[in-house]
Amino acid sequence: PRTRPPGLTRTATVSAMARIIVDAMNVIGSRPAGWWRDRDGAALRLIKRLQRLAAATGDEVAAVLDGRPSPELPEGVHGDGDREVVVLYATRPGRDAADDRIVEVVERDDEPQTLIVITSDRDLADRVRALSADVAGAGTLQRRLDEVDEA
Repeated sequence: PRTRPPGLTRTATVSAMARIIVDAMNVIGSRPAGWWRDRDGAALRLIKRLQRLAAATGDEVAAVLDGRPSPELPEGVHGDGDREVVVLYATRPGRDAADDRIVEVVERDDEPQTLIVITSDRDLADRVRALSADVAGAGTLQRRLDEVDEA
């Protein structure tokens, strides 16, 4: 599998668009930035950064969150035009709930081999690879988001 998918490279072009599903809490938790004091705020900040990534790359981006939907960030499409990010939530409480939602999304996709799941969770990575999706780690996405923020 690719370690740095086309949609996450510095030179991404429209022809190299990626379809990305983000294990949001895994990405948020990959940097100790005090996110645990304000989970909803951390989720909103990630979605805004993902919107800038979508605008910069043309990538189709979805983020899957744990917990109950926040009133400020309900499930659905956030942004407009080239800045859209689809927000999804785990459909049940408990361990691996968001992982299960991500697997459901990959299973239902007509072309799972065109999906890139962003996670550093080894079990989730194995599950989606078994469904033909590609995987990139949270650090890869964080670096790409940093590049977009600096541009």
